[in-house]
Amino acid sequence: MKTNTGSSNARPRDHLIAAGKLYPGAWKYADECRADRGDGLPDWPDWCYLPLAAAYAIVSGGGPNRVSLNQAGDVGRLGALMAWRVTQGIYRFDPALFERLIETPVSGDIPHEILYRLPEWAVYVETPGLRYRDSPLYGVFAHLEFDINHQRPELRLLLDAEIALEPFPLHLGPWSLEESIRRMTDVAKVQGLAVGASIPAGELVSEARPIVEPILSLLLYLCAENAEIGDGQARPANPTPKRTKSGPRLFAPDRPTTWDVGVRLGAALRRAYHASETAGDGTHAGPRPHVRRAHWHGFRSGAMKREDGSPIAAGDREFKLRWLPPIPVNLDDMSELPATIRPLKGR
Repeated sequence: MKTNTGSSNARPRDHLIAAGKLYPGAWKYADECRADRGDGLPDWPDWCYLPLAAAYAIVSGGGPNRVSLNQAGDVGRLGALMAWRVTQGIYRFDPALFERLIETPVSGDIPHEILYRLPEWAVYVETPGLRYRDSPLYGVFAHLEFDINHQRPELRLLLDAEIALEPFPLHLGPWSLEESIRRMTDVAKVQGLAVGASIPAGELVSEARPIVEPILSLLLYLCAENAEIGDGQARPANPTPKRTKSGPRLFAPDRPTTWDVGVRLGAALRRAYHASETAGDGTHAGPRPHVRRAHWHGFRSGAMKREDGSPIAAGDREFKLRWLPPIPVNLDDMSELPATIRPLKGR
C-alpha cells in the first residue's frame, strides 16, 4: 500500500483514499465489527477503535485464509487508517515546542496507561525535519491496539516516510515505556527469523529506534491534562455513534481537521531562549540566566500507610507524571511554562 502524495496536509488523506481503493468494503466492514462488539464478537477496551484482527480478515480475504509475507505490512497500515478515518485529526506542533519535545528522552518508570489518554483513537502527528532511513519523515499515524488473542495492549505507529508507509508495534505491559522501546527490537528479530524475511526486521527496527523515542515524547504531550491543543474553542475527541436503521454507526468527516499544538507555550519558550541569549553574565546574587533542559518527571503520591498502620506498596500508590519543559532560570516574566500530565488512577 503506497501512495504518491503532495503536501504534508494531503498525505494522510491520500493514504486513506488509496487504502479504500485497494480494499473496497473495508470501511463498511469496520462499521459492522464495531456494531457487533461484545455481541457476536469479543469485547475490547474503549481506548481501542478496532483490533487489528479485523484488518487481518480484510487483507487475507477472511475465513481460513492467511496473509502472505508480501501483504503482512498491509495489516498494520489498514488498521491504522481505519482508526484514523473516523476522526482524521492532524496535529501540528509549534516549532519551538516540537524541538524541545523530540529532545526529551523517554526514561524512567513511565507506565503505558498514560497513552490511554490520546485525544482520538488515532492521531496523525506531523514531524517536520525528522528522517527515517535517510528519507524525509512527513508524519506518523499512532493508535492503540488490543491484541484479542493475547489480551495485550500495543502502541501501533505507522511511519509516513517518503520511501514507505512503515508500521511499527510497541508491546505494552507491566513495564515502563522505556522498556517497551528496548523490547521492540528483540520481538522484531524473532518475528523476522520466523517468516524468513530477506531484510531482518530487527535491523529495520534498530534504524527506526532513534525516531520512535522522539515520536513517543510527542504523543505523551498530547496526553497531557493541560496540553495546548487548538485555540481553546474546541478540543479533539472521539465521535459518538449515531442511530441508523442498521444500528449505531460512526460517520467519518469529509476532510481532516488540523490541530495546532502548543502555540502559546512555544511563544513562551522562544521568549525564554531569546532572554537567555541576550542576558548578561549574571552577578554574585545568582548564575547567568539560562534555560534548563526539558525532562519527564514521574512520582508516586498518596498515603504511605493504611489506617491499620500497614505500609502501602509503592506500586499500589498513585503514579503521576509531568513533562517539565525547558525551565528559565534567573529570568523575568517567564511564568506558566510547565505542562502536567494527568495522574494515573486505577482502571
